[in-house]
Amino acid sequence: HTIRAYEQDLERWRASLNARGVKTLESLEQKWDGAFHRALLAERFQQVERTSLQREVASLRSFLRYLRVQGLCSRDLTVGVRAPKAPQRLPRFLKIREVEELIEAIPTDGVLNLRDRALLEVLYGSGLRVSELVGLDRSDCDFKKGWVRVLGKGNRTRDVPMGEPAVRALQAYLEVRVDEDQALFVNFRGTRLTSRSVARALSKRLLLSTGEARLISPHGLRHSFATHLLAAGADLRAIQELLGHSALSTTQKYTHVDLGRLVDEYRSAHPLNRKEKTK
Repeated sequence: HTIRAYEQDLERWRASLNARGVKTLESLEQKWDGAFHRALLAERFQQVERTSLQREVASLRSFLRYLRVQGLCSRDLTVGVRAPKAPQRLPRFLKIREVEELIEAIPTDGVLNLRDRALLEVLYGSGLRVSELVGLDRSDCDFKKGWVRVLGKGNRTRDVPMGEPAVRALQAYLEVRVDEDQALFVNFRGTRLTSRSVARALSKRLLLSTGEARLISPHGLRHSFATHLLAAGADLRAIQELLGHSALSTTQKYTHVDLGRLVDEYRSAHPLNRKEKTK
């Protein structure tokens, strides 16, 4: 996904450069100065969201750095290439009650129902990325210990607990499986589920449990997992290990989510705020 996204970004930059008469590396180096790349960024800023522009600029900087390392440019063209700051958006997540209602609304009969129940239990119970979930094999699960071995980003493996509800749901699902595929989660054809299939299954179950479409992706269950652990007093370092984050700064965004929850609780429960509402 990253490679494809970067390739698309560079194709867009090439089209923008071509429109400005830059079609060779020589002309790029000749024209590239502060005013030129500011105009280039301003043009893209009018066309895409700031978050998308941040990634596009990261692609451009990597490419320009590559040109310099390979000796294809005589000077560093990345100097001054900066993307505008994007607003910090808190991740979407479900409340504990909403997660319980989502899972309990799934019937406990039929292979597809049991599969969806199991995959949501594992997705939420272990805080997995959806790519990690669909990559699981049967052999990755240790039902006696209640752990699952996950292949995460950068081909790093980690062992994470599943929790008893996830173990029971998985065992119930595997008991009714008739195929011999080693993939832990399969579709009705007996082949490994894709990330898109998991997203569709979640949307379907959310619609059935709440009666309305919710803007929660499978990654939202991972956010819910981390937020609920933090609210219950779990150590941030422990959450970092469970999520497989290489940097603690990535995990720290959940402190903002929890603070937001505390503010909501404060506003609804504080006596002075309650008096204001009754006036």
